[in-house]
Amino acid sequence: MLLRLSIILLLFGVAACAPATNTTVERQALGIQGTVYRGTIIAMRPVAVSGARSGVGATAGAVGGGFLGSTIGGDWRARTVGGVVGALAGGAAGAAIEEGATRGEAMEFIIRPDSGGERVITQTNELGLQVGDRVTVTETDRARISREVPGTAPPRR
Repeated sequence: MLLRLSIILLLFGVAACAPATNTTVERQALGIQGTVYRGTIIAMRPVAVSGARSGVGATAGAVGGGFLGSTIGGDWRARTVGGVVGALAGGAAGAAIEEGATRGEAMEFIIRPDSGGERVITQTNELGLQVGDRVTVTETDRARISREVPGTAPPRR
């Protein structure tokens, strides 16, 4: 029973570390002023996103491993050693799980704004954007690319 509860808590902790998608904004971003421009994707390439090492996974793993390890053994010495070994092993496993769960793939987009120049923005591509697509770029605390909605852009000069 304790093992199941510990595994469930660890999985929820790791799931909470999952990265946000392009259509998700942080609560702190509400009410932030930014700029918007339109442009065309002129190039793109896949990039790897490294996993996070925030310490949440290591902490959750150490707590769970220490708790489970302390239930092994008969006397207090065996339980103490089991708790220490369990915490060390759980911390290492939790850190590895967090890093693996937050690792991913993204795309680096090179955008040519209608006003000229070039910009590079890295984000996930759940929108299925391709070279040549017209996009709207929103820049606040972060830049986000979205597909341009027909009829919303001012005429091109």
